[in-house]
Amino acid sequence: SFLKISEKYTSQVVREAAMRRAEQWTLAHQDQTGDWGGIMPAMMNSVLALVSLGYPLEAPPVAKGLEAIERFGIETSTTFRLQSCVSPVWDTVLSITALADSGLPRTHGAIRKAVQWVVSKQVRREGDWKVKNRRAQPGGWAFEFNNDFYPDNDDTAAVLIALHISGLPDEEKGDVLQRGLQWLLSMQCDDGGWGAFDVNNNKAILNKIPFADLESMLDPSTSDLTGRALELLGHVGFPRTHRIVKRAVRFIQNDQRADGSWYGRWGVNYIYGTCHVLCGLRHVGQAMEQPYIQRAVRWLVRHQNADGGWGETCRSYEEPSLCGTGVSTASQTAWALMGLLAAGEARSQAVQHGVDFLLRTQNAQGTWYEPEFTGTGFPKHFFINYHMYQHYFPLMALARYRSSFGDM
Repeated sequence: SFLKISEKYTSQVVREAAMRRAEQWTLAHQDQTGDWGGIMPAMMNSVLALVSLGYPLEAPPVAKGLEAIERFGIETSTTFRLQSCVSPVWDTVLSITALADSGLPRTHGAIRKAVQWVVSKQVRREGDWKVKNRRAQPGGWAFEFNNDFYPDNDDTAAVLIALHISGLPDEEKGDVLQRGLQWLLSMQCDDGGWGAFDVNNNKAILNKIPFADLESMLDPSTSDLTGRALELLGHVGFPRTHRIVKRAVRFIQNDQRADGSWYGRWGVNYIYGTCHVLCGLRHVGQAMEQPYIQRAVRWLVRHQNADGGWGETCRSYEEPSLCGTGVSTASQTAWALMGLLAAGEARSQAVQHGVDFLLRTQNAQGTWYEPEFTGTGFPKHFFINYHMYQHYFPLMALARYRSSFGDM
C-alpha cells in the first residue's frame, strides 16, 4: 500500500531515469546469441519490455531475442510449442556419469566427444554472481546452451563429477577443473550450504513484497545442491575433516526434517533431496550408521510403494503431508535406490524390490516410460518433464547396484 501511494508522488524525471536504467540493464544482460538467462520467462518478458519501449521488431536486440525464443520451439506437423528451458549441459554430464558408472570405457568415442563439448561450455566471463562474490574468478557452467551471466553451482558440480570419473586426459584438462572447483568453492554460503546461482541470497522478506514472482526471488542454500557439492568434494579427495566439508555437513544436519528426509529444491522432492544428501555424505567418508543418516534410510524404506518403486507428487511442495507419496516412476525409484546404496543397503529387501521394479518396467528399447514431471523449476508453480531422466537415472542406479557387489 505504501508503494502504491508513493508512486503518485514520484517525479517524472525520477521515473524516466529509472526506466532508462532498467532498459540499459536489460540490454547489457542479453547474451550474444540473443538469450536472456536461458529461460523462456526472462526471454519473452525482455522482448516485450523492449517492444513496449518503442523498439521495432527489426532492432537487433529484439530480432536476436525472437530468434532465441524460436530456438526453444518444438515443432511437429500439426503443432508448435515453446519449451520453458533447455538442459543440454545438465543432460550431457549426467549421461556421461551414467555411462561411466555402467562401465563404458573412458576412451569410448561417445564419452570423449561429450567431454570435449562440455569443456568448451565453461563460462569464463563474469556474471551477476560477481556482485556478492567479488574476489572469485569465473569458471562455472550453465544449464543451457547459452547463459553466460548465470552459471550455476548444481551444473558446475555435476560437470566436475562427470569430468573426474570420465578420466579427462591431461592434455585436455588445462586449468578447466581447477577453475571450476575454485569458482564452486567460492560460492559456498555463510551457512555452509550452496544455493544455485548466488551466494548468501537468503533475505526471506523479499518474497513478501508485491513484485515477488512465484515466491522465487531468493536463492538460499538447499540440501540437494549441498549434497551434490559434497559428492564432488569426495571425488576429488577432500577429507571429512576439511573445514569446507564440515561446514557443509553441519548445514545438512541442521536442514534435515524431523521425519529424516531432506527437501529437494530442484527435483520432486523429498526423495530427490534425500538421495543427493546420502550420496554426498557417503563420498566424503561420513559414517553411514550415524543415527541421523539411518533416519533418512528408514524414511526411504517407509515410502516405498507396494510395486517396489518410489514416487512423489509435485503437490508435496504445498502439502508436506504428501512427501514421498505418489505413483512409482523410473527416475524417483532410481534416486531412492542410489540413496539407499550410498547408505550401504545394497542387500536390503527394499533395494532388491526397487531393482526388480526397474527391471520389470524396462521396455524393449532398453529404457523406461515416464510421463510424470519430476523436475522442479519453481516449487508449487512450475515443474519440468526432463525427457532424459527416464534414461540416465535408472541406468546410474542399476550400474551402482551391480558395482556394489563387485564383478558379477
